[in-house]
Amino acid sequence: MSDLKDRLRTDLTSAIKARDEVRSSTLRMVLTAITNAEVAGKSARELTDDDVVGVLSAENKRRREAAEAFDNAGRADSAEKERAEAAVLADYLPQQLGADEIARLVSEAVERTGAAGEGMRAMGKVMGVLQPQVKGRADGGVVAAEVKRQLG
Repeated sequence: MSDLKDRLRTDLTSAIKARDEVRSSTLRMVLTAITNAEVAGKSARELTDDDVVGVLSAENKRRREAAEAFDNAGRADSAEKERAEAAVLADYLPQQLGADEIARLVSEAVERTGAAGEGMRAMGKVMGVLQPQVKGRADGGVVAAEVKRQLG
């Protein structure tokens, strides 16, 4: 079993005992998402820590997008709840990359693939090199925007 999944279960028990509603409901939700990912497909499988980080990243992204949507709709209370859940999930994700670090990784990938003169046609090649390096540590949209900026 994945160490991260064990940590999530242990922290859920602690949150329930401490009567921390936000933390316990968020951890329940993410453990359910992990279980759903394990049984999805033709056969059930045990997720690795990398797979669990992928599920956490997806759930964290959903929370950020929902908070933005609630803000735009004028529902500050719901937006704040989504941000609180995102903060709980962020505790379990690897340290996120800053804009400078993303820009450096993109320029290294462009250099390594020789995509500097190819323009936007080389985006897939550059993203293919970058994805393993930034998985779980940066939002794919932010990385793609930086690749477009450097190639375009």
